Amino acid sequence: MDKIPAKSILVTGGTGSFGKAFVRSILTDHREVERIVVYSRDELKQFEMAQDFPQSKYPQMRYFIGDVRDGSRLRRACEGVDTIIHAAALKQVPAAEYNPMECILTNIHGAENVINAALDSNIHNVVALSTDKAAAPINLYGATKLCSDKLFVAANNIKGARSLRLSVVRYGNVMGSRGSVIPFFLKKRREGVLPITDAKMTRFNISLHEGVGMVLHALRVSMGGEIFVPKIPSYRITDVATAIAPECRQEIVGVRPGEKIHEEMITSSDSFTTVDLGAYYAILPQTHRYTTEDYCKMTGAKPVPQGFTYNSGTNTDWLTAEQIRELIRVHVDSSFKA
Repeated sequence: MDKIPAKSILVTGGTGSFGKAFVRSILTDHREVERIVVYSRDELKQFEMAQDFPQSKYPQMRYFIGDVRDGSRLRRACEGVDTIIHAAALKQVPAAEYNPMECILTNIHGAENVINAALDSNIHNVVALSTDKAAAPINLYGATKLCSDKLFVAANNIKGARSLRLSVVRYGNVMGSRGSVIPFFLKKRREGVLPITDAKMTRFNISLHEGVGMVLHALRVSMGGEIFVPKIPSYRITDVATAIAPECRQEIVGVRPGEKIHEEMITSSDSFTTVDLGAYYAILPQTHRYTTEDYCKMTGAKPVPQGFTYNSGTNTDWLTAEQIRELIRVHVDSSFKA
C-alpha cells in the first residue's frame, strides 16, 4: 500500500465510528506513522478504545481529552503533529434542529479552531470530513457543515508561506455507523414493524473502509482547497428494509424535520468548478491560486458538464436488496441473516 505523507496524526472525534476505523487502518497498513493522537471529549470512550489499541502493543497511540470548541487545548494537542484528520462533529439532524447553537459551536467554531491550530502549529496537511447534507442544505446540521467546508477551503488562502494543505472529503451515509439506518432497522425488526419516513427516499451509501480510503487518498493527492466526492451507489430506503427484514411490515411515518427525500453531493451550481478524477469528483475552490484548467493539466482531471448534479435519486448505480444484505454481512454484522 502506498505510503501517506504523515508521521504524526491527530484525529479529532477519534473515538467515533470513523476515528476507530481510521486508527485501525493506520496501525495495520501504515507503520510509517510514528504517533497517532486520539482527541475527543469522552474519557470512557477513550478508555474503551485503549483496550482495543493499548499503548503496550501500539506505542504510537496517545489519548488526549479535549473539545474542538477549546482552541487552546487543541493547539496544545497539535504539538509535534504534522497531520490533522478532523472528524469531530455533532451530526444528529433532529438534535441539531432542537439545539442549534450547540451544533454551531462544535461544527463551525470547532472547525475554525482546527484551522487556527493548524496555522499556529507545524501542520502540513488537514483533511476535514463533510457530509452530503452540506450540499444545498435544508437542515441546520447540513448548514453548519457547509460553513465548515467553506472555512477549510478558504483557509488555503491565508496560509502564507506555510507548507500546509487543507481539503475536505464529502460522502453519503456510512454503512453501520452509529445512529444510521441499518443498525436502527436491525434493532427494530424484533418488533415486526419498520418505520419508513417516505417510500421514495434514497441515500448514497459508503462503507467505513471506503470512507477511510478516501481520506487517505486526499492525504496523498490534495493540492489544497478541494472538496473530494466519491462515486458510490445509492439505495432506496424500502430496499434496505426489505434486505434486513423481509417479513416485517413497513409503516410510513413521514419525513422528519430537516430531512430530504434525496440527497445531493454536487449541485448544478457546483458544476462550474467540479472535475472528474476517475474514482472521485473534486469541487475546486472559486478563489484560489490555481484555476480549474490548471488543475486539470496538473492532475489529468476532466471538467464535468455545466449543470451536472450528483443526486442519490438520479444516480446510475443502485444497490439491490441482496447486495445490501451482503454488504451488511461484510461491514456491519458477519452473523447477519435476513
